[in-house]
Amino acid sequence: MLIVCAPMKSAAQIIHFADKQSVAPLGSLLRAAGDDLRLRILRVLAQDSFSVSELCIIFDLRQSALSHHLKILIDAGLLDRRKEGTAVFYHRALTTGPHQALQEQIFTHLDAEPLSIESTEGIARVQQQREQNSQVFFKGNVTRFRAQQELIAPWADYSEMSLQLIDRLDSSPLGTIAEIGVGEGWLLPHLHERASRVIALDLSEEMLSLARNHAGHLAGIEFVQGSTDALLASGAAADAVIANMVLHHAPNPRGILADAANLLTPSGTLIVSELCAHDQAWAREHCGDLWLGFMPDELAEWAAEAGLRLEASVFLAQRNGFQIQVQHFQRC
Repeated sequence: MLIVCAPMKSAAQIIHFADKQSVAPLGSLLRAAGDDLRLRILRVLAQDSFSVSELCIIFDLRQSALSHHLKILIDAGLLDRRKEGTAVFYHRALTTGPHQALQEQIFTHLDAEPLSIESTEGIARVQQQREQNSQVFFKGNVTRFRAQQELIAPWADYSEMSLQLIDRLDSSPLGTIAEIGVGEGWLLPHLHERASRVIALDLSEEMLSLARNHAGHLAGIEFVQGSTDALLASGAAADAVIANMVLHHAPNPRGILADAANLLTPSGTLIVSELCAHDQAWAREHCGDLWLGFMPDELAEWAAEAGLRLEASVFLAQRNGFQIQVQHFQRC
């Protein structure tokens, strides 16, 4: 299992990907993994991404000292970073290239080690600070429903990561991709580029109408109003299923995962983008959320019950204090 960690412009904008880094030399990888502090940094980034200032809090280090180690880890291909406003967040990189197996072994062995008491306490201090920042960030914005949704979870962040995970699959292009809860259909053109057929599913006819306006001109996209169980009853099957920010609106998120698993062809892929568990209860009233996010292990457990194996996890920290998880499951 690979665990990695990684702002909304207009949803209609084309997704732009960062240039792929050149393959890091083996010596750089071994050097990066040969330092205890750097290993502890990688361990802390197992289920979160942090800014430099947050990592300084966790490890009680000055920024100049920490930045040196972060650069070594980036040069080795073990870390990646993204800029959000004036802050830079660091996260585990997606393993790739000729040293992928070694990178994954490093992550696997690190994740088998428990977090130190000092790291646990440091993370708790950062989380408390994030919660305080979140309250300040959203103060005065509680009446802006649509803007609130984008402030919580920018569409571009998790959609870009979902497509990156699809692009890592061996089979390309795919036969059929099904998107559960397509909303306004912004992701459909990108899925259309990666599959011969796309199934766009949503409970709301109004949302499907918006999705048709956006992507209805593309051949090979089938718009279906209804639930996942209705789609199953029709005999539909897909090589990949995408569920972006759907589960926290669903009365039975566990059932959605089970239905998605049953939609998959053998060895098919399910990619789920969701909020990590949080305590911002106002999201229920102003954004229609039924659930305040989910613990990563909770989603993994439900997926395992449905016959899915966790392949990769990406965690995207937001300036507003929320956290996005993008989970890649494969049918066993």
